[in-house]
Amino acid sequence: MKITESTSLYDNLDQMSVNEILTNINNEDAKIHVAVKSQIPKIEQLVTMLVDRIKRGGRLFYLGAGTSGRLGILDASEIPPTYGMPHGVVVGLIAGGDKAIRKAVEAAEDNIHGGWNDLKKFNVNQKDTIVGIAASGGTPYVIGALKDANANGLLTACITCNPDTDIAKEADIAIEAIVGPEFVTGSTRMKAGTAQKMVLNMITTALMIKLGRIKGNKMVDMQLTNKKLVERGSKMIMDETGLEYEEAKRLLLLHGSVRAVLDNLKSNAS
Repeated sequence: MKITESTSLYDNLDQMSVNEILTNINNEDAKIHVAVKSQIPKIEQLVTMLVDRIKRGGRLFYLGAGTSGRLGILDASEIPPTYGMPHGVVVGLIAGGDKAIRKAVEAAEDNIHGGWNDLKKFNVNQKDTIVGIAASGGTPYVIGALKDANANGLLTACITCNPDTDIAKEADIAIEAIVGPEFVTGSTRMKAGTAQKMVLNMITTALMIKLGRIKGNKMVDMQLTNKKLVERGSKMIMDETGLEYEEAKRLLLLHGSVRAVLDNLKSNAS
């Protein structure tokens, strides 16, 4: 039996007090960062290769079903507004298509050709990287996609929460965050999902930093999509230049990004 499907270490959950439930969930969650930490060498290997490949025009595709697919889409969707990257550099795909983001699509994850068919719509090529996400490590939609990606010369990786899985056998780089049985037996939206989200955060954050999308510790290329982000960007400019808020905000709205403002000021000063 897969570890993610094995029986919870806790029984009689329905007889626990609310405090006991929350405390025990928290105790289990404390195991997640240890599991993820053990995979840093594999994550580092993937990020290092991604930096070079994306600089050469490659793309990063996340592929998954259910919770795993949704987590990939979440991570991919946040890259353009957070780092100013063009849409389409990091792409999340889910078995069953966009409608599966909100509502499960019956049997979509069991289609072994579905993942590769979805990837072909993007004209994937040997510069691209495919990361399959599957807590169980046995999702046919993901396994089939990785197998076909390998056959076509793409770099492949996976994020799973079981050892020695079929998905890992198809991946050039296998990230295996083994978090143990779930508090609710088989509910991989819990520890497994959290571990996957942590790994995804690490991949794209490190990638964007090494691609030059961060200055110091600031998101200087973020899109100004709401009032909060305009205020954040204005404060960044104030911190870097000593300008007053209103002037910093005026320049930000004029040039469209913190980086553009700083580059413009530097150019005018030289």
